[in-house]
Amino acid sequence: MNMIRRFMDMPNDSTQKTIAVAVALCLVCSVLVSGAAVALKPVQDQNKALDRKQNILQIAGLMQPGRSVDELFSQVESHVVDLQTGEYAEGIDPATFDARAAAVDPARNVVLTPDQDIASIKRRAQYATIYLVRDAEGQVEKIILPVYGYGLWSTLYGFLALGSDARTVTGFGFYEHAETPGLGGEVDNPKWKALWPGKQVFDDQGRVDISLVKGGGGDNPHQVDALSGATLTSNGVSNLLHFWLGENGFGPFLEKIHNGGTL
Repeated sequence: MNMIRRFMDMPNDSTQKTIAVAVALCLVCSVLVSGAAVALKPVQDQNKALDRKQNILQIAGLMQPGRSVDELFSQVESHVVDLQTGEYAEGIDPATFDARAAAVDPARNVVLTPDQDIASIKRRAQYATIYLVRDAEGQVEKIILPVYGYGLWSTLYGFLALGSDARTVTGFGFYEHAETPGLGGEVDNPKWKALWPGKQVFDDQGRVDISLVKGGGGDNPHQVDALSGATLTSNGVSNLLHFWLGENGFGPFLEKIHNGGTL
């Protein structure tokens, strides 16, 4: 009590009292912010999961007005794939697996060499979650793959949807990036995204063959018109697709499908 009384009797403009009040205020604010973060984490996790489901449904063409996201997402199967073998990973729950967290965990990631790292991501997780949509007969209709890579200013995160042949694009888009609005940010433009369905990501020899080319597209099944004024973002999109469709990404998984493997 004497210490408190001496503190209160100090002049308000004294250095000691000013520092003490500032420290006390910082401590109180830190406790409040930390408490709010802990209390709101379950809500934040729910919102992140809901947003991911919405983006997957949009790429798969399954969004329907008036129906809940969870109801629609019941049509989607989730599986964790071992990217090295192309096989489903045992004992990993796709509902809780976090590929971003795994990508920065030395125990769960793969560090890429400069020759491998065409998407400029430096490292990737050992596993990835893929999504399947089946038709009424139970046959796989769409395969949805998470993809990401560096553009001009940011890492672009998106989903690529392929048909049952694992070659034909049925949908493609990004849900997170910080590219320049009106330039690289045109990856969000519905008109540009509408250019992708029907494109082929592999050539007749099974090699990855898809790219963004200025004035490209048209009748060429392996080309999409590049983003106007955004060469580096366009190159980044081409590079990330080549990476994730190649041997260091989903290549082993897709090869099994091409060779008649069942899903």
